[in-house]
Amino acid sequence: MAFPIIELQGVRREYQSGERTIAVLQDIDLSIDEGEMVAIVGPSGSGKSTLMNIIGLLDRPTDGTYAIAGAQTHRLDNDALSRLRREHFGFIFQRYHLLSELTAIGNIEVPAIYAGQPGEARRVRAAALLERLGMAERAGHRPGQLSGGQQQRVSIARALMNNGNVILADEPTGALDRQSGEEVLRILGELHAEGHTVVIVTHDMNVAARADRIIEISDGRIVADRRTREETPRLRTAVAKAGFGKSSWREMSGRLAEAFFMAMLALKAHRLRTFLTMLGIIIGIASVVSVIALGEGSQRKVLANINSLGTNTLEIFPGKSFGDMRSGRIKTLVVADADALAKLTYVAAVTPTVSTSSTVRFGSTEANALINGVGDAYFTVKGSKLVAGRLFDADGIRRMAQDAVIDQNTATTLFTDKGLNPIGQTIFVGKVPVRVIGVIASQQGGFGSSDNLSVYLPYTGVQARFLGDMSLRSVTVRVVDDIESSTAEAAVTQFLERRHGTKDFFILNTDDIRQTITTTTRTMTLLVSAIAVISLLVGGIGVMNIMLVSVSERIAEIGVRMAVGARRQDILQQFLIEAVLVCLLGGAFGIATALGFGAAFNHFASNFTLVFSASSILLAFTCSCAIGLTFGYLPARNASRLDPVAALSRD
Repeated sequence: MAFPIIELQGVRREYQSGERTIAVLQDIDLSIDEGEMVAIVGPSGSGKSTLMNIIGLLDRPTDGTYAIAGAQTHRLDNDALSRLRREHFGFIFQRYHLLSELTAIGNIEVPAIYAGQPGEARRVRAAALLERLGMAERAGHRPGQLSGGQQQRVSIARALMNNGNVILADEPTGALDRQSGEEVLRILGELHAEGHTVVIVTHDMNVAARADRIIEISDGRIVADRRTREETPRLRTAVAKAGFGKSSWREMSGRLAEAFFMAMLALKAHRLRTFLTMLGIIIGIASVVSVIALGEGSQRKVLANINSLGTNTLEIFPGKSFGDMRSGRIKTLVVADADALAKLTYVAAVTPTVSTSSTVRFGSTEANALINGVGDAYFTVKGSKLVAGRLFDADGIRRMAQDAVIDQNTATTLFTDKGLNPIGQTIFVGKVPVRVIGVIASQQGGFGSSDNLSVYLPYTGVQARFLGDMSLRSVTVRVVDDIESSTAEAAVTQFLERRHGTKDFFILNTDDIRQTITTTTRTMTLLVSAIAVISLLVGGIGVMNIMLVSVSERIAEIGVRMAVGARRQDILQQFLIEAVLVCLLGGAFGIATALGFGAAFNHFASNFTLVFSASSILLAFTCSCAIGLTFGYLPARNASRLDPVAALSRD
């Protein structure tokens, strides 16, 4: 005994046209039993396609009720309607609505993907359906490689993929030649004989005559409902439920893999557009990574220069500041101050310093040099690197030894060009002969150039032989590592004020210089990074724009996916994946571009190098993901909210 699978009661469908309301369907009462083959006929504009769309849950009635197998549909949400489309319906469209990027077998598999069928099982079933319809040799062909009749057979196979018990065919022979049309009608007859409920929408009465029952519609109303033949007993095979989607994780992973696969196909199909979209991301990411590397490299270079002045050191000078014209007449900074400072617990080392300039001569080579009179702790305070020989000690200071330590610049100027070893050689500083006992690496000397020639002698000898003055140019103090330099500076200031009875000195804190330059470098890096971030935002807007265009171009595809059971979240997921893929690929190319630029820069630049960090690269990838999700969400959301019937009508 047959029972109704489709029941419509008092169904109306109205549309707004300006200020007018047009009723396309009016008070439709219709019941279709399971296993019937029904034809809905009527002239163009009669409402027959709208009726089929409501039956197939592609559209909703304005009023009235619709039940499928006894289940009311008017209160169901979009996901529930998608589930009913997957489980109960198979659609055969007049224009086939095959996805051009997929092969024949790929098109057939789409409904099963959204139903959660495992990959191997759906491929086996899709191949079996193609073989049944005589299309086995065309399984790997794309729609553009198939004739109209072949495309319609693929469409029929897709309608059967989930084994839905209702086949809805909208003008299935309208775009076919007579022979292909007859073949399609034969297949529909076989499906009817197997137990499927077949509903055909057509304007061709010859096609309608193949049905058991013809429903005629005119001006939105059913005007006739007649049977073409008496119901006769026939052997029907019960249509089995597909039974897919029992494993939610499998269903979700299958849908995710399909979304990723379709995203890759869509990007591949529009290579130039994809590249131009990525270009903004590539430039932005490369700029950000390069700017951060540039800032890190310049900061390390600056810190290296600052450290060459001495690590965590305080340099004490007479006078109020470097511009104090009277500082040369202040003689209160003496060796006794240095000795007293050396006894403080927070002081690691102290060296008195005096300086003058003079000529240095070896043989016929003569050059101007800075003569530094220093204590034995000077090289520890400054962190000097001994290249050859040795340094003078406290005994040499006491004896005013005529021993000299020179820097590499001086060694090169006086000896290396002649192929001589500087150690043990005697040079003249002015008229005073001194013996070279050591060579240190050249280092920054205060704010002067590191290219100056520097000679280091015991300060006692310089005071006696060159200056004739026991006062000091400066005292350099190295603070112990666990004491803040600002705290030590305040303590030294207070200590010397008590000794001198007044503040007739000023202190240069190298850590203050380091912090100031570091802060400035970071600020500049942030400013330039902000400009690079703007380019990233522009790239993100480009992604959103292209994705909006992509949605508008693929509305029909979206409609087909919804018709075969895709949920809104499936559509949202697919377009989001496309946007994120564009941004991730752009980010990867941007990082590669930045690393390539860095390699070239480091190869040709001698002053400093770009320093890349894992954190900046990770930040770049994070930015890529964020841009894809942020700027891809609106187009993806718009795609997921499309009305299936409106999307299909845009083809």
